[in-house]
Amino acid sequence: MDAPANARPGNAAYSEVHAASLADPEAFWLAAAQALDWASPPTRAFDASAGACGRWFPDGRLNACHNAVDRHVAAGRGTQAAIRYDSPVTGTRRTITYADLLDEVATLAGLLAACGVGPGDRVVIYMPMVPEALFGMLACARLGAVHSVVFGGFAANELAIRITDATPKVVLAASCGIEPNRVVAYKPLLDAAIAASSHTPHACLILQRPQAEATLVPGRDRDWAEAVATARAAGLRAACTPVAATDPLYILYTSGTTGKPKGVVRDTGGYCTALAWTMPNLYDVAPGETYFCASDIGWVVGHSYIVYGPLLHGCTTILYEGKPVSTPDAGALWRVVSEYGAACLFTAPTALRAIKKDDPRAERVRDHDLSRFRSLFLAGERADPDSVAWAERALDRPVIDHWWQTETGWAIAGNPLGVGLLPVKHGSACVPMPGYDLAVLDEAGRPVPEGTMGTIALKLPLPPGCLPTLWGAEDRFRTSYLTTYPGWYDTSDAGVVDADGYVTVLGRTDDIINVAGHRLSTGGMEAVLAAHPDVAECAVIGIRDALKGEQPCGFVVLKSGVDRDPGVIETELVALVRERIGPVAAFKLALTVARLPKTRSGKILRGTMKRIADGEPWTLPPTIDDAGTLDEIDASLRERGLVSDGQTP
Repeated sequence: MDAPANARPGNAAYSEVHAASLADPEAFWLAAAQALDWASPPTRAFDASAGACGRWFPDGRLNACHNAVDRHVAAGRGTQAAIRYDSPVTGTRRTITYADLLDEVATLAGLLAACGVGPGDRVVIYMPMVPEALFGMLACARLGAVHSVVFGGFAANELAIRITDATPKVVLAASCGIEPNRVVAYKPLLDAAIAASSHTPHACLILQRPQAEATLVPGRDRDWAEAVATARAAGLRAACTPVAATDPLYILYTSGTTGKPKGVVRDTGGYCTALAWTMPNLYDVAPGETYFCASDIGWVVGHSYIVYGPLLHGCTTILYEGKPVSTPDAGALWRVVSEYGAACLFTAPTALRAIKKDDPRAERVRDHDLSRFRSLFLAGERADPDSVAWAERALDRPVIDHWWQTETGWAIAGNPLGVGLLPVKHGSACVPMPGYDLAVLDEAGRPVPEGTMGTIALKLPLPPGCLPTLWGAEDRFRTSYLTTYPGWYDTSDAGVVDADGYVTVLGRTDDIINVAGHRLSTGGMEAVLAAHPDVAECAVIGIRDALKGEQPCGFVVLKSGVDRDPGVIETELVALVRERIGPVAAFKLALTVARLPKTRSGKILRGTMKRIADGEPWTLPPTIDDAGTLDEIDASLRERGLVSDGQTP
């Protein structure tokens, strides 16, 4: 499926769409906005004078919940499934129709209003993957309140920082979250976070789960089920409150280089317009079809494509409380796709690699009827070419790697299936989406030649859906994203654009290592390691070297069932990198490990691994899935004499 080297994008429709979005963004996005119901339709698309980089639909008013729920019921979709909840960790399945969803959300919104929540107020949501979490998000949107979802199980100090920054009137939480082998009590973490925060919410609504019921604090905490039942009996319901398109829909915190999280603000009108465009044009799904995003609502992907995108488009969305390989096996995602007839699956490359590791011959794929399944999309980390090729062979469907950030809220680059499938190039995120004017710049801010590595930047203004600012931190927004290259948004991602306009993201700019004066991409080396037939997944970091500045070190996890001598495989890997990239890479270190340290969203913690290797002080990342993996990396490095004594937690 690779494109020939001299091919241009094979779909004239894409070229016309993208060119139109840049030539006349006013007309393009006003037309896209017609997919929504507006209380006051916008008469102009963009106000360049508002904020640091302009604002979209400045005179429009709408309500996101109305567009995601009410209008579908009014249009006759009330009996259609809106949410399919599938929880293998609890053995629970539940179907929620659009009519059911409207009742749940309107009642919860009435309850929140009775707690004093109104337009512009913040509500923190600290919950696992349960339907009530979605009810909470939509109820906030219904009132014009601003929700801030914090990944369930986040450490108390991290939750405290977010409560302090967002100053919520109410916190919506669950008593616990459930992992395949353990129950995580959320309520003690919430109590500790509130105690440590400089802000105290007026009330907390606690969803009691039978796996670990929580002790409620008198005067502050209320039992979710009891409070909702009382509100329903009293006929307490809230109508949708139209808000300005430029008003915030949510705050989503992402890590910051200073240690303080950045509160990414998402405006209402631009975000809903962008997502509404992507559902038919990028993902090629129609209203009434089932869309499966195997992410978590705590991450941006979950906000956009578990909740808002599918529901805005009138799809059925799948809410999956499980894992890709351990609930119960590597066929878990294919089982869900099959049972609910999903047309599209969106997951992370790390999930795909985990599936490939446990089921290298794709035997679990053949166990399920995937006749209604049309495409697999990947995002969150760079998708290595070998895994993409494996999935193509296993599924016989398009496998699309696309690239976006928490800050953008939707894809910067991708392959627009609804406009027309472009040739797939393994390792590339394909082409820029509408509104993104993308270039690769050198350190002086000058465009580099085709095929040359540099920093990927986006010319201002950013398209609808992207962040207009950071919560309460406009100066930090400018400093973090807009000052490095005046007139451009700095993605802090390194990559190349080839002669066909295809974008290849090689990693964060701090993942570019300097080996004896040569700037090398760790992502390029990872692609070579991942191509070895015995390797399931890998990570390359640069280790401090007195002579060369840095030396690359590759950590590899072998596929299940591989019984060859790891030392022999490591020697083969060193030779493979020297063959594919050349001696300039100075690649001499390949270490076989049992597993890689990752966040709960599946991102490999390369930065922490590097600090361990360099003997620098490091702290336990709050998003880590299993803290023991970092000890294993430390031990592996010490066994090879590759780490000096440094401070550890």
